[in-house]
Amino acid sequence: MNLHELTIERLALGGNGVGRLNGKVCFVPFAAPGDCLKVRVVREHRSYSEAELVELCQASPLRTTPRCPVFGQCGGCDLQHISYDVQYRAKQQQLQETLQRIAGMSDPPVTPTVAAADPYGYRARAQFKLHSTPQGLAVGFFRRGSRYVIDLPQGCPVVTPAVNQAMARLRTVLQLMPDLHRIPQISLEEGIDGVVAIIHYIGANRSALVERLLSAREQLVLAGLFIQAGRKDSLQQVYGNGVLQYAVPACGAVGTDLQLQYGIGGFSQVNRQQNRSMVNLVCSAAQPAVHHRLLDLFCGNGNLSLPMASQLQHLYGVEGFAPSLASAVDNAGQLRVNNSTFKCLAAEAAVAELLQARARFDTVVLDPPRAGAVELMRLLPRLAANRIIYVSCDPATLARDLKILCGGTGYQLVQATPLDMFPQTGHLETVALLTQV
Repeated sequence: MNLHELTIERLALGGNGVGRLNGKVCFVPFAAPGDCLKVRVVREHRSYSEAELVELCQASPLRTTPRCPVFGQCGGCDLQHISYDVQYRAKQQQLQETLQRIAGMSDPPVTPTVAAADPYGYRARAQFKLHSTPQGLAVGFFRRGSRYVIDLPQGCPVVTPAVNQAMARLRTVLQLMPDLHRIPQISLEEGIDGVVAIIHYIGANRSALVERLLSAREQLVLAGLFIQAGRKDSLQQVYGNGVLQYAVPACGAVGTDLQLQYGIGGFSQVNRQQNRSMVNLVCSAAQPAVHHRLLDLFCGNGNLSLPMASQLQHLYGVEGFAPSLASAVDNAGQLRVNNSTFKCLAAEAAVAELLQARARFDTVVLDPPRAGAVELMRLLPRLAANRIIYVSCDPATLARDLKILCGGTGYQLVQATPLDMFPQTGHLETVALLTQV
């Protein structure tokens, strides 16, 4: 067994510690800047290596005690061993380095990270895995790199108290089920009115499960309960309407909130407080005005654009997932937004249509999936919007796309703001503002 001594210099995007070994960069999970370690190399690549921590010879002063007793085993969190102020400051550096390395920007305008007010108890949605054993029911998440369920009898520290309480009640009810091994997963999501649950069931006696759940309704204290047997379209209502609501700030009206909703199975940001921060960032970057037309691509339920609608001449939302677009239309109706148009179409096809119609917009907002929007980058400049606001959950694909968008198309990056949507993990959200040169 070949062990190597290594000093960790910084944190890489994704949360691994970074040092240098035999002239190459070496990545080590669960390390902290300033650690002196003994490591074992597990993978060699041409320009870097990956190693595992074998012994912590000298702990960094930046380390802290993880709140979760199974941190390091559970596959959820990456950074609970590092003080939170170090975590979010490192993410600013990671975004800057990613834009330099991939987008080729020598001095990208990256602002300080918008930190979370509470780095624990923030996650309003979680998917708990279940495994029935001779010792009892295990409810938790998969062990890192395996399909083994780690039991979390006290709940998950990054999940909201309401979701943890709902899971505890479900555990008590479900562990008496005769075919418990046919329930591999439970999805829980918190809204303003309470927690909604989806029980994933692969058994044949669904009616017995429904009967058991209905008899325990008062004990469960859920706002809604559904059973899913396969794809999302197999959802069966046990009770509740499956609509979740949450609050966002109204742009331009300090202290005023709007309520948005979406259907269970639809997308929403799991960190409600940081979503509020993101809405404020987008509104500040857009600088909406009553004579402005705004295009919102990948609009979802209208999370980023409907808070600005009252300050716009017209809002045009595009979303390819029909249930999310239906939520956007419902939200516009509930908010009495009469200056909006929503279309269910892929973003690239929608922009092509708008170009053919010679439509013009003052601002374009896009919040694509993790894969980014590389094809859109060649189309967007032709819309000639004054501002483009790109919201990204992956710095690498953001940097790739910005390299195209800023490569002689007439746009420049004015500001990139990292936002810590997922404390204790290596994930990073970014709000990037581009304007015409």
